[in-house]
Amino acid sequence: MAIGESSCRCWSVSTAVSKPRWPSTGPTWPLHTLKKERNNDGEQSTRIDRSMAGKEEEQAKPLAMSTPSVGPDEEAATRWRSIRYIRKRRCALWCCGCCGAAVVVLGITILILSLTVFKVKDPNLTMNSVTVDGVNFDVGPIDDLVQLNATLVADISIKNPNVASFRFDNSTTDFYYQGETIGVAYAPAGKVSAHRTVRMNVTVDVLTNRVVRQMNITVDTLTSVAQLNLTSFTGINGRVNVLGVYKRDIEVMMNCSMTLEVSATHQTIQSTDCSANVK
Repeated sequence: MAIGESSCRCWSVSTAVSKPRWPSTGPTWPLHTLKKERNNDGEQSTRIDRSMAGKEEEQAKPLAMSTPSVGPDEEAATRWRSIRYIRKRRCALWCCGCCGAAVVVLGITILILSLTVFKVKDPNLTMNSVTVDGVNFDVGPIDDLVQLNATLVADISIKNPNVASFRFDNSTTDFYYQGETIGVAYAPAGKVSAHRTVRMNVTVDVLTNRVVRQMNITVDTLTSVAQLNLTSFTGINGRVNVLGVYKRDIEVMMNCSMTLEVSATHQTIQSTDCSANVK
């Protein structure tokens, strides 16, 4: 009996010290969580409920798009591209500024040159002298009036004050006595270089058979000196071309008045007076 009793006692002790087991269906909680639950069941349950509510809210929120991480190499490449863009932009602005300034300076320079150096000026036409090369007398049948045939040589000069050459066409010089044409001289076309002067000698034959009555020269008159008041007109058309940009057509006209002294012994031109104008 003693032995059975002792065995019964031992079993009861082992039964008393055996630990209770939780159901396997529920989650396994940590030891400190269980202690808290044993100590304060109401508070722990509230905490669990709150944590569960927070998890539900987090699950209800939409997932934010993840931002891809940028490595140091990509950042350096982006910075280098931005620096290159800024440099290119500065270079473009600098080039545009330089081109604009060059255009402005060039325009001002051309304007100044066109008003000073490249300005087309009027050529100067001058009658230097008129000389008598020869005179022929012929007594006509009308009232013993003398017909005078003379050869005159006119020395004409053209001065070009421009920086470009002056080209002119064929020109003529007409001589008149009391409004009647008594002779025409012809000059060929030519060119006057920049800042140069060209001289031309034109020869005219003066025929007075048309104005013999107006001249009224007799044989007795030739024993003394007869004076004939002559006039002349010279017209020259030409063009000045400066660098192919500035072009101007010029017409130079010159009117002269002179006195032809004629006698049986000598013939000369006196009192030559000329005036020129340009169109």
